This record gives sequence, structure tokens and C-alpha cells, in this order.
Amino acid sequence: MAKQDKDATFVGDSRVSAKRIPNISPSYSDFPGKTEPFWPNFLLKEWMVAAVCLVGFLILTVSHPSPLTDKANPNDTSFLPLPDWYFLFLYQLLKYPWAAGDWVVIGIIGIPGIAFGALMLAPWLDTGKERRPSKRPVATGLMLTALVAIFYLTWTANDQANHLKHKSGGEGGGGTPPAAAAPAPADSSFKADAVWKAQASCMGCHGGNMEGGMGPNLQKIGSELDATQIADIIKNGKGQMPPGLIKDDAEIQKLAEYLASLK
Repeated sequence: MAKQDKDATFVGDSRVSAKRIPNISPSYSDFPGKTEPFWPNFLLKEWMVAAVCLVGFLILTVSHPSPLTDKANPNDTSFLPLPDWYFLFLYQLLKYPWAAGDWVVIGIIGIPGIAFGALMLAPWLDTGKERRPSKRPVATGLMLTALVAIFYLTWTANDQANHLKHKSGGEGGGGTPPAAAAPAPADSSFKADAVWKAQASCMGCHGGNMEGGMGPNLQKIGSELDATQIADIIKNGKGQMPPGLIKDDAEIQKLAEYLASLK
């Protein structure tokens, strides 16, 4: 009997409905403790932990309010400004000559930029499969060096600040800076001359009639300083007063002579 080749053709019928499987999360009962659905199991637990931490933080802020120091006093030159504790190591870094002055860019951008950049690039810089610190000497050494440096700089900055605070407070001051001397009472009937009225930068601190403000009262400054001393202070500054506010030497001399005449 001769063998005949036959071709079979399959024709689809659109009248047959397709079997649709609903989008249901698979069962993880066969893998207990190994995996779980992201929603809602995993995400709900993360939210609960975050809520507990937030409530705990709010309780701490209410029960332990931020300590307030003395009111700001522009006449108190013993005040020592300090950053928050987590920036103390950078504050101390800027005290060294190779990270301050002409090299301050190295201290504020160079060294911190290298450190934080290396931290961000750590996954690509250290691609070894070993996780034990003893098997990763370079990464472990750099991390320990950074931690020791941060701890040392923070401790040094805090120690120096405490030393200066106790020194400014005196032996029996307990570290509290002495109160600034009360400014001399201003004479309300005193009227400044035109040479003073022309100095906007001077009036901003000492007042329109030299009654004082951020700067001391100058209505009787001539009884304390002569014209030469006053001119030197105007040129070079003193205390919180910056130098070079007046550029013209003739104008400085004229103003100094006027102030020296006030007695």
C-alpha cells in the first residue's frame, strides 16, 4: 500500500473563549520565612516600624526640649560660636594651616569631597566577593582610619572649646562668660555734626547721634581717646569693628578730630 503524505492545517476559531488567569499573588506557603509579597505584607511592616520611631522621636522632643543659652548680646566679645556636634570634626579641620587661610578650599571642599565621594563610590571601588573585614584590608583600613580621624577631631574641637570657655569665665566662673559692661548712657539732647551724618557705615552701628547700638556710645569718646588713636581705630579696626570702612585719609582725619573734641 502506497504511503501518502498529507498536510494538516490548523484554523483558529475566535468563538472559543481564552482562558484568563486572574492576577493573584502566588502562594509562598512552600517557602516559609524566605520571601513574602511586597504589598501589603512587607510594606506594612516597614510603615509600622517607621511610625513607632516617629512617635518615639516626638516623645523625646516633648520631654527634653532644646536647651536655650543666653540672649544674643553684640557687646559680649567672649561668646564662642560652635557648630553642632556632628560638624565639629570639619570645624576642627579648618583650624589647621594646610586647610585654612590660602588653602581653605582644601578644607571645605577638597578633603570632605574626597571622603564623601569615596563613600558613594564604595560599591564600585570594592568589588570583591569577600564580606569578612579581615579579607578586605584596604576597605577596612580606610574605614577605621576615617572613624578614628572623625572621633579625634570631634574630641579635640570640643576640648578646646571647653578650655576657652573656662578660661574666659575665670577661675571661679564655672565656664560662664562674664557679662558685658553696660554701655554709657546716651544724651538725648546731643546732636551729631554733619561730618558724622555723612558716615552711613558708622551710624549703622553707633547710631545717628552716636548714642550707641551694636557699637558703643561715642558722645564723649574724646575724653578717652585722642585724634591719633581714633584715626588708627578707623583705619585698622578694633574688636568687632572691621578695618577700612573709610578709604579717604583726609576724611578719616577730619572725623577723628571731630570725635576727639567730644568730651
